[in-house]
Amino acid sequence: MAASLILHKRLSTTVAKAKALRKYVEPLLTKSKNDTTHSRRTVFAYLQDKESVKELFDEVSVKIANRPGGYTRILKTGYRLGDNAEMCVIELVDYNEDMLTTTGTAGGAKKTRRRTSSKKKGAESTEASTPAAPEAEGTKDETKDAE
Repeated sequence: MAASLILHKRLSTTVAKAKALRKYVEPLLTKSKNDTTHSRRTVFAYLQDKESVKELFDEVSVKIANRPGGYTRILKTGYRLGDNAEMCVIELVDYNEDMLTTTGTAGGAKKTRRRTSSKKKGAESTEASTPAAPEAEGTKDETKDAE
């Protein structure tokens, strides 16, 4: 599964297998940052696949070179029909082009969960109208006294 993840950049599997795969693959991805003969042989001992080792050291390690960790992402997709197992997609973080483009545009327009300013303006306008109301009552009293 680790070799398939490196070659295809994305796998659909159960959540339990994805979490186990994450613990297995992330140290290999960290070793790939240091491109030496020793690290290549160490990674090959785990993967046993020449093509995936070549892909890992030539392409993947270049993209993750400045990332301090967290090379994989697990996205839950629902439950499998046959046995109701929780399914997910595990992917390499820097290879999901859709997520990279949406996070770049959404970063500037962050929404807060606070009250809008229209509520505050409404409270200020009621305070402003409150002092005017006693003056109006005072004028009514004066008119009654005048009669």
